[in-house]
Amino acid sequence: MRTWLGLAVLLPVAAQAQEVEQTNVRYDEDWSVLREGAPSRWRRAKYLPLSPDGSTYLTLGGEARARFEGFDNALWGDPPAPDDGYLWLRAMPSADLHAGPTRVFVQGIAGYARGVGAGKGPVDETGIDLLQGFGEASLNVRDAHRITLRGGRMLIGLGSERLVGTRYGPNIPQPFDGGQVTAQIGPHRVTALALRPVAIGTNDFDDATSRTRRLSGVYATLQMAPGIGLDAYWLSFADDRARYGGGIGRERRDTFGLRAFGSHGPLSWNWEAMVQRGRFADRSIRAWSISTETGWRLSPTRFAPRLRLRANIASGDADAEDARLGTFNALFPKGRYFGELSPIGPRNIANLNPAITLPMGSGVSLEIAAAAFWRASRGDGLYDLPGQLIRPAGTSTARHIGNQIEMVAEWEASALLSFTASLSAFRPGAFIRQTGPSRTIGMLALEARFRL
Repeated sequence: MRTWLGLAVLLPVAAQAQEVEQTNVRYDEDWSVLREGAPSRWRRAKYLPLSPDGSTYLTLGGEARARFEGFDNALWGDPPAPDDGYLWLRAMPSADLHAGPTRVFVQGIAGYARGVGAGKGPVDETGIDLLQGFGEASLNVRDAHRITLRGGRMLIGLGSERLVGTRYGPNIPQPFDGGQVTAQIGPHRVTALALRPVAIGTNDFDDATSRTRRLSGVYATLQMAPGIGLDAYWLSFADDRARYGGGIGRERRDTFGLRAFGSHGPLSWNWEAMVQRGRFADRSIRAWSISTETGWRLSPTRFAPRLRLRANIASGDADAEDARLGTFNALFPKGRYFGELSPIGPRNIANLNPAITLPMGSGVSLEIAAAAFWRASRGDGLYDLPGQLIRPAGTSTARHIGNQIEMVAEWEASALLSFTASLSAFRPGAFIRQTGPSRTIGMLALEARFRL
């Protein structure tokens, strides 16, 4: 692994089609813009008319990705595999059939992992399975007002995916089974949803609807002005076998949130506040989180550097023996929360994360980021992204977890092909040193992706 860290190879990412912005969920892409004219080369697969007027058409797509991740002293040297290097492989073909106001979207996945020393989990491997498969019908009420009903298996990304995300970054995304109703009222959108997460199995065609976890709620996005929006939401989460501090019990948790986002001139912002109430076993839940991201472009030119500052805090539990649980639950967050390779998840955490992005030309960009992490509560430990406790509080009263520096290089080689390289180091702070192994983590990732 130390040899890999010395290689700082700047390979890179993010393919976009020329006519339509390609997305991680794929079903948001609208290739009907190709109805007028004759698409060339690979774009012919994006719009295949099946009726004389073109109202019935098929869109074909696919993704193939290979990603290597290597670690020195993972989890600061804790077993079972402090030194690990593995390869993720996945292919995700898709077909989107539109027939007037109805559609059927299907996306499969073949996902495999090679060399995972700590044992394969649901983010590593699923074999061959159905990633997405849903039907949809839309009804135009009047003018710009529309109601859309969708049911089946789907990827869901709400807002900036701090609470409900696609988990696109790891090898296996997180789909949901259920339904949603969306009302589009001019520029505003309101979605009601009732979902169950899909439990990922490592064999072929064994992914199944979870019987213990449920998610429902209402999510509204309001356009306050051109380029400026506000999200307001309520999400209800239930887990019949939740685990906190070594105890297992039933969790019922409501999250109420507001998110302000937008841009004006060189300034951009994405600020979100969340409050959680409910019960875990015989304890009441009182948790909260504030997450902010603020950006500033130094000049309006194409190759101008962009500065970014992320500041986050998520509550922890003050006392594991009292009647109140204060640990924030991030539910189903995006796959890369604090950077490409950070081992920490958004529970009992406070962090500052400045970064600078440097466009280099020819589709190449370089981002350099630093981050400092502290425990929000001294009575609670440290959690990973899925929410597992990776370092108990013990007897330590220290807050400082450690500091991380990360470099990410991206290269959009063409509209179809992209590359990424990530290099990172995490130096432990006083809390890690006082509670167990405390070696510096070294991390390297190399990724190549083809997206049609």
